[in-house]
Amino acid sequence: MLTRQRKQLILEKLSSEGQVLSKTLSLEFQVSEDTIRRDLRELAADGRLQRVHGGALPASKAVSSFAERSHLGIDAKKRVAQKGVELISPGQIVMIDGGTTTTELVRCLPADLSFTAVTHSPGIALALVEHPRVEVILIGGRLFRHSVVTVGAAAIEGIERIHADLFFMGVTGIHPEAGLTTGDYEEACIKRAFSGRAAETVVLASPEKINTASPFLIGDLSLINTVVVEDDTDSRWVEAVVGLGVSVVKA
Repeated sequence: MLTRQRKQLILEKLSSEGQVLSKTLSLEFQVSEDTIRRDLRELAADGRLQRVHGGALPASKAVSSFAERSHLGIDAKKRVAQKGVELISPGQIVMIDGGTTTTELVRCLPADLSFTAVTHSPGIALALVEHPRVEVILIGGRLFRHSVVTVGAAAIEGIERIHADLFFMGVTGIHPEAGLTTGDYEEACIKRAFSGRAAETVVLASPEKINTASPFLIGDLSLINTVVVEDDTDSRWVEAVVGLGVSVVKA
């Protein structure tokens, strides 16, 4: 079997099963594990998968630039964002992560909803200017241009001074085994800091994030309380997530 053919079969297996194991592939294709690891390494370099210990998971498509991500699965993002708004109660302190799905959340807010928003996203802060009943606290720090959010020690210091009711966490991958992941190390640190200061953490999971992984771990699924997904999300994935103690809300 040609290398190209083997790689294609690996990708097909990854798509159908949600993960692949190096040892299993080695036995199936009757090649060494070193050969399989090389295949996985090359596929990962092309952005086709995310390598993990012992094998690989589907790579998240949600790690491109903010401008590119803003056009990715926009209808699905709107649906989960509209459902997410229903989780906000008047008078709450709500932390809102940066990201294209949380941007849709802000766009879906009713004009008469009154709460305090805490964010490290200048874009979300500016969008909330159109909501006069929402008090806005903008967390400062170094601007991370890829995601248009602030990061660094100053941002974490600001976050640690707040007790919030809700945190809407942005992720690029959510997987029952690989956990919550994102594409940048510092962003992962910021997300953990936010989650640690909120009574409840919610992930708005549009389809491109489900059952995928990115290089940097935010934490396992015990870090969150609720995930909002589309109604037709794979039932096996939903069952796995619920089995880990996370509530699943369908949009």
